[in-house]
Amino acid sequence: MPIISAPHEFHVDDLYVDLGEVLGCPLYLKCEGFNFAGSIKLKAAAEMIAAAERTGVLTPNSILVESSSGNLGIALSMIAASKGYRFVCVTDARCNLATKRLMESLGSQVHTITEPDPETGFLGARLAHVRALCDSDDRYLWLNQYTNPNNWIAHYQRTASAISRRFPNLDVLFVGAGTTGTLMGCARYFRDIGGGVRVVAVDSVGSVTFGTPPGPRMIPGLGTSVRPDMLVESYVDDVVHVAEPDTVRLCHQLAGRGFLFGGSTGTVITGAYRWLAEHDPNNELTAVAISPDLGERYLDTVYHDNWVRDIYGEDVLAGGPLQGVAAGADRSELSGTSAH
Repeated sequence: MPIISAPHEFHVDDLYVDLGEVLGCPLYLKCEGFNFAGSIKLKAAAEMIAAAERTGVLTPNSILVESSSGNLGIALSMIAASKGYRFVCVTDARCNLATKRLMESLGSQVHTITEPDPETGFLGARLAHVRALCDSDDRYLWLNQYTNPNNWIAHYQRTASAISRRFPNLDVLFVGAGTTGTLMGCARYFRDIGGGVRVVAVDSVGSVTFGTPPGPRMIPGLGTSVRPDMLVESYVDDVVHVAEPDTVRLCHQLAGRGFLFGGSTGTVITGAYRWLAEHDPNNELTAVAISPDLGERYLDTVYHDNWVRDIYGEDVLAGGPLQGVAAGADRSELSGTSAH
């Protein structure tokens, strides 16, 4: 085991769960939650801060500021505490209390936006708040995960290359779409190396990322109310949209098998499952999906029955997208929304 001197130096980068028995179809899940920040966002946070240090824009007098629904805020809080920087996270009312407390325990300030922008939602309101802070004091440094190329570069250099080494015969990769940093880094990598790997984006119903109508979304992490500037759709081979009730059902059914994953992971697995049901009925493809985080930060939301019923209705946990699959049910009975 490694010996480290800073928390961001440790990350388990080669842990996969074989979900074949659970899903009834071959799918390997790359687990990115095993580090001190608890999510894949540690990679982007570390790369963005390192680049700002190299170029000299980040100084001991700087105050880091970023808009985040949770995981990047935690990663930046951890690195800022380790390196002695001040950090302000701008989040919104969907960010759970445990996440806010975790950031504050690491010494960060948390600004919570309670009212969405009428046109651009909570994300638009968060971005406006960040810009106002930067305009008010030139010590604020906005890393801007939504446009910063070091976001996707982190996943080009580390996430995608690690998958390629472990699965040299990979056929299809499923990646959730948030800022699209992970998606773009992986898609660019596999396009550059050739080999014909298909990269499928998984998004939430209600997200505008791929041109679909906006709608309410209560699970943070995937989806957006403002189209990401980083996204280049030509690098994406297909898109699957997943409704949040199906995400919740999938998460609960995996928890029933001992796997407690986050909401984004539930969305990605559901999207992958549906895509494979349509495109790989004979289970011939080698498929990998990326899991951004684990489920502990969702105990008061996705895994809280009262919260689930209040948001999605009394019957949301009855049945689910994997009901009967492990026993050999026909996968083609499932329906999903796909684009491209």
